[in-house]
Amino acid sequence: MSFLLLRSTACARVRIAGFLAAAVLAGCAPASATSRAEAFVRQHREDEAIGTLRRRLAARPDDLAARRLLVRVLALAGDLPAARAEVEEIRKRVSAQDPTPYLELGHALELAHQYDEALEAYDQASSVAPLSPEGPREGGMRCAHWGESALALPRLEEALRRGARDTDTWHAIGVVRLHLGDDAGAEEAYRSAAAADPSSAAPWLGLATVGILRGDAAMTLSAYDGVLARKPRFAAAELGRAWALAKLGRVAEASEAIGRAEDLGAPPENVARQRAALAAASGSR
Repeated sequence: MSFLLLRSTACARVRIAGFLAAAVLAGCAPASATSRAEAFVRQHREDEAIGTLRRRLAARPDDLAARRLLVRVLALAGDLPAARAEVEEIRKRVSAQDPTPYLELGHALELAHQYDEALEAYDQASSVAPLSPEGPREGGMRCAHWGESALALPRLEEALRRGARDTDTWHAIGVVRLHLGDDAGAEEAYRSAAAADPSSAAPWLGLATVGILRGDAAMTLSAYDGVLARKPRFAAAELGRAWALAKLGRVAEASEAIGRAEDLGAPPENVARQRAALAAASGSR
């Protein structure tokens, strides 16, 4: 297996920042040390971030959140041997059934662009903790992100069997099922994602995609209405509504939707294209 997608350094920094924010909010590590490390990473000053985290760990060697962050910063800085050494320190401090060391090794390998090895680490996390959804979920989510839908689906479905019910897992299943040609399965997953987080617009965008691929204008319109109920100023959803309304023969409403999209800042070329398509469809009737 060869993964073709190369992760950018910018994306890696975002992922590290996301981990850091979660750790701080959870109270896993004091903001004073970790917030400085975050600032250094954002400024491309990885050496100073590493020094900050090492000083924290010298004082509190059992601070697993800080050590997990250090693993990722070391990998981002290109020091994979040091990152592996920190993974071993994590391993010493958790039970043999804890997937954390393997998950962190996977993150480090991914940041080093060693995707095959990263997936092996995520699968090992799945094996050592057979009741936890974390290993298969992480492996499946990463495969989905890499565009490897056939590899992602069994891992994500295993995460479901182990109890994962979050909207991100369901949404990822919807994406990979759709890529694999299973539009009914994708619809089921997107609806489950919407139920898991009623405030999220993402599952409704997925349902709109299913509707478009099926040529089901009524489903598409309903889905875009769902998006706009959650993101009222999303111009692309108004353009999507315009497409569906035109297909349903509701020309005046379609024109109004295009106008709203324009007011919301939709790209002028997209607005012009929609108006031209609507005019052509109206003229053919």
